[in-house]
Amino acid sequence: MTFEEFLPEYLAAHSDRRTQLCHAAGTMTAVAILAAAIFTRRPLLIPVALVAGYAPAWFSHWVFEKNQPKTFEHPFYSLRGDFVMLARVLTGKTV
Repeated sequence: MTFEEFLPEYLAAHSDRRTQLCHAAGTMTAVAILAAAIFTRRPLLIPVALVAGYAPAWFSHWVFEKNQPKTFEHPFYSLRGDFVMLARVLTGKTV
């Protein structure tokens, strides 16, 4: 499966706007914490970034979407999809 084949499935699993916003908030928070870890040379912040990114995303799947996160099936495609969805949320495009 290519990412182009995966993306429609990924976006369909994130149809609720609340899920999209939780993912966007988690992704932006994780990126900020990861940047802080790099710039301050504090590698112990990396697990914090992972939790900050995934916790709201997974919560939104279980509470709003009632489905399983795609992370478990395709972790790297799912991460890439998170950034595609973030871009769509930030530019006002519907997912």
